[in-house]
Amino acid sequence: MAQKKITDELIGDRCRLIDPQHEHLSIAQQCNLLSLPRSSYYYQPLGESVENPALMVRIDKLFTERPEMGVRRMHQEISTPDNPVNIKRIHRLMRLMALEAVYQKPNLSKHAQGHQIYPYLLRGVNIQEPNHVWSTDITYIPMANGFLYLCVVIDWYTRFILGWRLSNTLLADFCIDALADAFAKWGQPCIFNRAGGPD
Repeated sequence: MAQKKITDELIGDRCRLIDPQHEHLSIAQQCNLLSLPRSSYYYQPLGESVENPALMVRIDKLFTERPEMGVRRMHQEISTPDNPVNIKRIHRLMRLMALEAVYQKPNLSKHAQGHQIYPYLLRGVNIQEPNHVWSTDITYIPMANGFLYLCVVIDWYTRFILGWRLSNTLLADFCIDALADAFAKWGQPCIFNRAGGPD
């Protein structure tokens, strides 16, 4: 998967180097010079099919009711003889939605010998005023035709939403914008915790 991602990025970089209006070199010649297949230059990625958003909503509903369901069990629940769904499709959509079955995993909490353990600095901290501790988190919201990602910045004492942004991608810019908006309106906290929140 990592190798494919690197290859796709490399192809995208080479495609951007091609100038369709070049005076002396045709597109075929430019592709040849860049060792780029012409089919890669002309390829237009397909968007999500009409059925996938509805399928994602169904997967989300089943997973919310039974978070122990993995790809195979989800496939058994969704796919029927009248409406077969490929297990690879379900696997791709669950990965896109960042859904993973809840199950007993290997104990990875044991640290290696000689590895330094950093303490959780907020344990036992008495939060008694606004702007003492902030945190941020990301979740996704089902929409009629897909999903949007929501990033919020919250004050632990007041539990007030200080800033938020919506995005249709998981790029970092909308998270940075939410935090910058909170800074502009409310100043800066004494402590900023990048994940988690009050119990």
